[in-house]
Amino acid sequence: MVVLDGGIMKAIIFDMDGVLVDSMPYHAEAWKQAFATADIEVEKRDIYELEGSNHMQTVDIIFRRFGRVPTDKDAKELSSRKIEIFNRIEKVMPFDGIKELLADLAPVYRLAVVSGSNRKTVHGLMNKFFPGAFQVIITGDDVKKSKPDPEPYLKAIEKLGVSKEECIVIENAPLGIRSAKSAGLRCIAVVAYLGRESLKEADVIVENHRELGRALSSEV
Repeated sequence: MVVLDGGIMKAIIFDMDGVLVDSMPYHAEAWKQAFATADIEVEKRDIYELEGSNHMQTVDIIFRRFGRVPTDKDAKELSSRKIEIFNRIEKVMPFDGIKELLADLAPVYRLAVVSGSNRKTVHGLMNKFFPGAFQVIITGDDVKKSKPDPEPYLKAIEKLGVSKEECIVIENAPLGIRSAKSAGLRCIAVVAYLGRESLKEADVIVENHRELGRALSSEV
């Protein structure tokens, strides 16, 4: 363990989409096609900015931007449609160097994933690419309030059995960073789909995933 600000780091929490796996372009395209069936046109950046929200929250936010209020039926149908499209078009792969980084971290730290994606997608990708790497996995289906609410990260801390001072978060999106900071956690942001300006609430920003390992070495 390494000392940080007088405390000993014991755990690292990773966001999934855009941090562990290069998946957001497929999520964005799936949402774009799903919303088109409701006569709503969105751009990929609209979805990138909402990364971390669960499906119900994403539908609600986008509908309200267009002056509409979604029904429960709207939310469930669009969510199901998005999942079906995503599963059909996705060619998700881990970012370069992530598997090696996790292999270095796993013997020393407790590792967790906190994602706004649905449970089936998250566990499917974790089992496919990083089997056994994470002690705790929190999905969008496991919380009542998704990012930017602090609930997902607070739940992860509880399950990890560590204090806030013993943990650090790796994020790549504004809502996720806000969620981590609202939970009272330090946060490193990696530039993936949005520029540095969108990530300015993080404690540290790295330009790419290769730099993430060096940043973690200095932070933890």
